[in-house]
Amino acid sequence: MTDNEEIIKIIETLFQAGVSKDLTVLRSIHLDDPKFSSFSDLPPYDLKNYQNTIELEELKFVSISDYSYEIKNPKISIFGDAAIVAMELIQKGMLVDTKAYTGEYMIITGRATFVLVKQPTWKIAHIHLSKIG
Repeated sequence: MTDNEEIIKIIETLFQAGVSKDLTVLRSIHLDDPKFSSFSDLPPYDLKNYQNTIELEELKFVSISDYSYEIKNPKISIFGDAAIVAMELIQKGMLVDTKAYTGEYMIITGRATFVLVKQPTWKIAHIHLSKIG
């Protein structure tokens, strides 16, 4: 598998966790290191560390039923043991409120940037998700 194929597979694994609800994969694809960081398109909007990111991703994917995603126009740039991936991202699903037994269909159209490092396999070191409009 080429680096480009491995990198896009890591990113697809992140979003596929929302489809399959197999959240155990999240810890293995993120860099478990104090240098890890993320910004999200969902609140809270502050800079998050590894543990907060994992917890919020798990919560997000558990709270959205019929989750689907589409990665559009990915651009992968590799600089030695670091890579930057920029893409358009569409996420859809039913945001479920289990306390009120209600749901709201959501479509998040946005942009995503990922920074990955190879140590010795590719891991996500930074995520920035932002909504468009």
